[in-house]
Amino acid sequence: MEKLVDLVLHPIRMRIVMALAGREMTAQQLAETLGDVPLATLYRHLNRLTDAGVLAVASERRVRGTLEKSYTLGSQGAFIDAEQFAAMSREDHLRYFTTFVATLLDDFSRYIKNPEPINLLTDGVGYQKFPLELSEEEFVDVAKGINAVIVPHMSNQPAPGRKRRIFATIVMPDVVSKSPQGEFLEDEIPETETE
Repeated sequence: MEKLVDLVLHPIRMRIVMALAGREMTAQQLAETLGDVPLATLYRHLNRLTDAGVLAVASERRVRGTLEKSYTLGSQGAFIDAEQFAAMSREDHLRYFTTFVATLLDDFSRYIKNPEPINLLTDGVGYQKFPLELSEEEFVDVAKGINAVIVPHMSNQPAPGRKRRIFATIVMPDVVSKSPQGEFLEDEIPETETE
């Protein structure tokens, strides 16, 4: 059986999951939202995600003699629990992270190439990287603070005046660089305990 993470971390399937986060959509609505995904390809990915329980059929209705399904995230959705996350190899993590970053590049590329006028400032576009010196307790406080701001808005429904935005986070410890010979580079030698 295919691992959940392998199933979801596919560029098109990840876009489907993101499009359905917090809402129901038909295949036709998804096709309009995704724009560049052929309908046959979309149906193939919808079926795989539904069969795996990542998506669920929220409702069905007859439209011109065919059965139109509305999809939503399944009860587990695309959530990868801590046990599954911890069981992944380093190579798996690198592969999944690469796919995750590639989907962000694809999202940003679609935004920049959008034929409609864009304004990065008024659209709230930003990307930055900065180091934080944090103890484990301080790190937990920062994470809780970010969650306290974001989580209440994750269930917001589309409404006039609202724009769907992608908020992605990547957090990792900084690692001191080493030379190819395994020696620490100058000015990056870690402190060692002295007796």
